[in-house]
Amino acid sequence: MKYVIISLFLFISINLFGQKKVELRFLTDGVCGMCENRIEKALIDLAGVWHADWNVKNLETLVVYRPKKISEKKIHTVIANLGHDQILGDGITKIIAPIEIYNELPACCKYRDPHVKKDHVTGG
Repeated sequence: MKYVIISLFLFISINLFGQKKVELRFLTDGVCGMCENRIEKALIDLAGVWHADWNVKNLETLVVYRPKKISEKKIHTVIANLGHDQILGDGITKIIAPIEIYNELPACCKYRDPHVKKDHVTGG
């Protein structure tokens, strides 16, 4: 009986802690801290996402997730549905957020507007 309990404990431990995590990096358009909060919060709230970080300076998004719980496609869909465009890791493939959703972003987050981008860069 003792060996059965130990074996069961080891089996459960391996399954809980041995789950594969994948690191995903891609570019996400945005311009400010509000964009950062929106993107990171939405990703962290997803089941299967362990870590999410968006860098406002280089626009890189880093997501560490468990592919058994969530797909890469779902991650990109969630970000697009927040109103943010993305360039995938290959540097070519783009995911464009629907214009209706983009238009609902706060004025300071309208990264497609060159004046908004310029204001954030110059602090104007």
